[in-house]
Amino acid sequence: MRNNSTSYLLVSLLLLFFSSTNSTAELVEEPNKLTIPALQQLGLEANGLVRAARSQVNIAESGVVSASALPNPQVTFMAGPDSRRLPESLTGPAGTQRQVTVSQPIENPFLRSARIGSAEANVDASEAVFDQVRADLAARLRVSAYELLLRQEQAEMETGIHDLMKEIQRRIKVSVEVGETARFELIRADTEVLSAASRMEAANLNAERARVVLIQLAAGALQNDFTIEAELTDPVTFPPLETLRQEIPNINPDIQRLEAEQDRAKLRISQEKAAVLPSVNILYSNYQDAQFASNTAGVNLEIPLFYRRRGEIDSAIFDSARVRETLEYRRFEVGQQLEAAWQAKQIARRRVEMFEGGIVTEARLALSIAQTAYRLGERGFIEVLDTQRVLRNVLAELLQARFELQAAAAEIDRLRAHYPKEQFSE
Repeated sequence: MRNNSTSYLLVSLLLLFFSSTNSTAELVEEPNKLTIPALQQLGLEANGLVRAARSQVNIAESGVVSASALPNPQVTFMAGPDSRRLPESLTGPAGTQRQVTVSQPIENPFLRSARIGSAEANVDASEAVFDQVRADLAARLRVSAYELLLRQEQAEMETGIHDLMKEIQRRIKVSVEVGETARFELIRADTEVLSAASRMEAANLNAERARVVLIQLAAGALQNDFTIEAELTDPVTFPPLETLRQEIPNINPDIQRLEAEQDRAKLRISQEKAAVLPSVNILYSNYQDAQFASNTAGVNLEIPLFYRRRGEIDSAIFDSARVRETLEYRRFEVGQQLEAAWQAKQIARRRVEMFEGGIVTEARLALSIAQTAYRLGERGFIEVLDTQRVLRNVLAELLQARFELQAAAAEIDRLRAHYPKEQFSE
């Protein structure tokens, strides 16, 4: 039987570590602390893709100005000398002649109305794309922020385990040197220290990778020493599922974009059909020479007698059908994405409740039993390490479940374009 005092010390170290693993650390005042909304605001203001989408809206609005413009008149001026073909005694002295012609297109009102409406629908589509880009980026920023918190907590947990294994290794080494413990347990402790060091290094690297991802999404607007003022245990609240089912098809940016494109496609059909009507130009001409001056007016008609834009009309009809079918499928797809995200949220919430309410407690109890058995000499140190490993895995899964809950919430908010828009400069 091993020395009871040494066994009690080792087990006490294990119990001390795992009793404090799930406690909340004290907040340290840091100068560069960001909440999730503040992080989203910073990223949306700095990200170049968002600014590019905003510029696309400005381009579409400029297209409305172009579509609303009236056609300009065309002015033609011609002048030149007269040349005599008969003797001067018969024609008189030679002079000069000049002619001014003004042509003013009269635009088809049906064609003009359809063109303006199509340009306005393009503005709506561009604004929907702008909202979609912002919603996607806001969701990615939120998920990446919680992933950083997850990786940091995992790194903190693995660092604590490594420090604990180092202390156990030191205690066992002393016991082996005085002959109280078999050398096999020191070999086992050395192996556990190496394994813990490897996990700690991997966890720290994953935390740094998550930090780099956030800096990249924020387009370099974040400082390297920033911290996130949030926790994986932040509450997740939503309206009832039935309310979301009715709300999301009306506010989802991608659906709004396709609805605007459908309106634009219908107006394009009207525009092509209106283009079949004759186009009219009003003409006025003033002619002067040495003897005469004349003013004439007329009308120039372009009559679509042989080609009545059949190809352009059919192309617009087929494009409208394509957009309509895409819209119907996208409505279905967004609905299914909502159902999947809601189920993921429910599963993650249930896992969190199970881990917090039972599984973690059972794992702690198993460790306590193993500690007691080790203290009484009924189990070896290996059994204690096995139960410690089980508890570590349970705590890691609890952290993962909390992160999955936050990720599912971010996906639901992305589908309904829910983020603090009023804080963002547009």
